[in-house]
Amino acid sequence: MTLECFRNQKPPPGPGLLAAAALLSLGPPALAQTAWQPDRPVTLVVPYSAGGGTDATARAVSKQLGVIWKQPVVVENMPGADGLIGTRRVMEARPDGYTLLLQVPSIVVTKYTPGLKGIDPLARLEPVTAISQSPAAVVVSAKLPVKTFGEFVQYCKTAAQPCSLGTGESTARISAKQLAAEAGLPNLIVVNYRGTGAIVTDMIANNVNMAFTGITAALPHYKAGTLKILATQGPKRAAALPEVPTTAEAGYPQFQSVTWFGLFAPKGTPANVTQGIVAALREAVKDTDVQKTIAAAGAEPVVNAPAAFAAQVRQESDRLAALVKLYPLE
Repeated sequence: MTLECFRNQKPPPGPGLLAAAALLSLGPPALAQTAWQPDRPVTLVVPYSAGGGTDATARAVSKQLGVIWKQPVVVENMPGADGLIGTRRVMEARPDGYTLLLQVPSIVVTKYTPGLKGIDPLARLEPVTAISQSPAAVVVSAKLPVKTFGEFVQYCKTAAQPCSLGTGESTARISAKQLAAEAGLPNLIVVNYRGTGAIVTDMIANNVNMAFTGITAALPHYKAGTLKILATQGPKRAAALPEVPTTAEAGYPQFQSVTWFGLFAPKGTPANVTQGIVAALREAVKDTDVQKTIAAAGAEPVVNAPAAFAAQVRQESDRLAALVKLYPLE
């Protein structure tokens, strides 16, 4: 080799340059493997009043997420407009992971609710994951002289005063219309509330007779003997209530409903952010206190991937859309 050729040769790259080149060659997916976590407080919006199942679930996980992230996770209750007030807060937030929403299946029928101008929250939200789920239940005041779902229906057919049913969200109103039509209770009075907590209070006093609601808010009052849970609405008996029959066992299989408590983020939230949130939640639900809180509410933890939760939301949307055609919201 001539001296000129030797001078024109480039020196071999050092180990640092080789490592950087190797990392870059892996492309963006490899660079995004580090789990996202917040560096300032996170707001978890609950679009219903305190005391209901959604609120209980939010508070069960927010404290542990704060421990994992080393940042406060603040639960913010924003009830009203069938959950749309709080939901809109998140729809309009920056898609950066710092404002999250905990919702229930009623979010899928918002677009069918009169007065809400056909707004579809799902078009502006990213499904992140389910946190927990529990069957809904047929709950009545303990002051009623009934022991079964069938006895309640018969009682309402012969009672001097029409029976009343409290609802805190759209899916319960659809079930109320379905019950009135299919059980032969045309005089059933439907009373709308801003949240489950107020329904429970009025059922205990028998100001309203019955509700389709998640078992979370009713369970402690059932154990105290001030409310009766006549049936649970899952495909099998609830683990927290093995003595209570399902609606199918009670002779009303059409009233099946499993309430998921799902986490949503604003549309456009990066995938690494949603994946980081899911990873933190998977750790959070392993905590003994979180598991006890969820179990005490009659629910079970279910943390799934964003794609799996999105499919779950679509399935519920299809089911409820079919019911809305039969029993339109007014």
